[in-house]
Amino acid sequence: MSVALEELRSRLADYNALRAAASMMEWDQQTYMPPGGAEARSEHLGRLSKIAHELFTSDETLRLIEESKPGALGDDADMLRVVSRDAYLATKLPTELVEEKSRLAAVAHEEWVRARAENDFKSFAPTLERMFDIARQEAELLGYKEEIYDALLDLYEEGATAADARAMFDALKGPQVELVQAIAEKPPVDDSVLYGEWSQSEQKSFTEFLVKAIGFDMNRGRQDTAPHPFCSGWSRGDIRLTTRYKSYLPSAIFGSLHEAGHGMYEQGTPEKWDLTPLAGGVSLGIHESQSRTWENIVGRSLAFWEHFLPQLQSHFGELSGLDARTFYKLINKVEPSFIRVEADELTYNLHVMTRFEIESAILNRKLEIKDLPEAWNAKYQAYLGITPPNDSEGCLQDVHWSQGSIGYFPTYSMGNCLSYQIWAALEKDLGATDDLVRAGQFEPILGWLQEKIYTKARQIKPKELILQVTGKPMGAEAYLHGLDTKYRNLYEL
Repeated sequence: MSVALEELRSRLADYNALRAAASMMEWDQQTYMPPGGAEARSEHLGRLSKIAHELFTSDETLRLIEESKPGALGDDADMLRVVSRDAYLATKLPTELVEEKSRLAAVAHEEWVRARAENDFKSFAPTLERMFDIARQEAELLGYKEEIYDALLDLYEEGATAADARAMFDALKGPQVELVQAIAEKPPVDDSVLYGEWSQSEQKSFTEFLVKAIGFDMNRGRQDTAPHPFCSGWSRGDIRLTTRYKSYLPSAIFGSLHEAGHGMYEQGTPEKWDLTPLAGGVSLGIHESQSRTWENIVGRSLAFWEHFLPQLQSHFGELSGLDARTFYKLINKVEPSFIRVEADELTYNLHVMTRFEIESAILNRKLEIKDLPEAWNAKYQAYLGITPPNDSEGCLQDVHWSQGSIGYFPTYSMGNCLSYQIWAALEKDLGATDDLVRAGQFEPILGWLQEKIYTKARQIKPKELILQVTGKPMGAEAYLHGLDTKYRNLYEL
């Protein structure tokens, strides 16, 4: 190892530690911090972000990156490629802007929690407007060829553009709307048995049992509650899941499975890359493919509940009269709804498309923040045939914009498409996965995903990884075929 590379590794370890400290504070803010701590947390996060950004973008760090490249091979060469891209993007953003965004996000989260609880969009609007202003500044500084949205989406999904997102939604919208309309003509599914005053302690016990059963390592992770479920972590040995408990019992179950999918991906980072730039998931689209795989393809399958329904019924005796096939139909009920994270597979992408179109319109100054609720409701009426009764169940439901995560949403639908595309490749190798799931044998499934995806971490670019794993670029074909087969059988179309 060259002297320059050794010095660079030391500086990157310092940078990683600063980011881990900030991430831990952000996790704490959403789980345990008292509301009164928001102002101090904003100050702390702002300063940590400033110090980390200055360290990473310093002349010394950039010099060491360039001096380390000649002769670098294997993992070192991969690490330098990743760091070079990260540094290229980071150096385009002034420290002052990074610090302001971090401070604003800490305050904005508490404002968002309060505004959602009180159905008060107007109180949150000024902060949201400033966050979109910052996003515009970031995009202009980062640069783009076609659309301002491209610069932001690329931060989450390397190489993806707004045009890619539109093409994806165009491919999905027609077939999915057609299938939803066909299902709407069938007798409605009565899933009222899934609503009630469910014991939170029993939900906690069952969801933790479930995520451990599919392979999430609780010795290297934990689960807590948050207003909006998420997964966070600062090493492969410390991954934090969150879920939430509502009157709709599947909310916690599938929220936990979803976040466990993210968590197992992070836990799958090779130990030798832990705490380095090569650790973690390579993109949000691929990350989301894993959360949707475990939530929907595995978790919402009949085979899954043929195995786990007895355990669920032991926690909740109110469900004792259900058989697995009935429960399977209830949890796969197709019906337009207001909340994205609880939407069924068929209507989910329409929720994402709404957010993508609104983000694009705001960034391009075709929509003002004050008019966002009206635009949101109009799109829900147009795409889903329903109008949110209030902003809490409408434009205030997601945490993302309060965090400054603008340009993020299309990766959810990319993850949906990739989940089925990757699953098709998995089934070619493993064969009858239903038999494995029905027997509660998740090791072969997790093992395949670890070998093909998780252990690659950030070593391979996302588009190259998709080609390597599935043999083709991301497309909607496998996803649409999987949904069509599943729901036509389920609804006897």
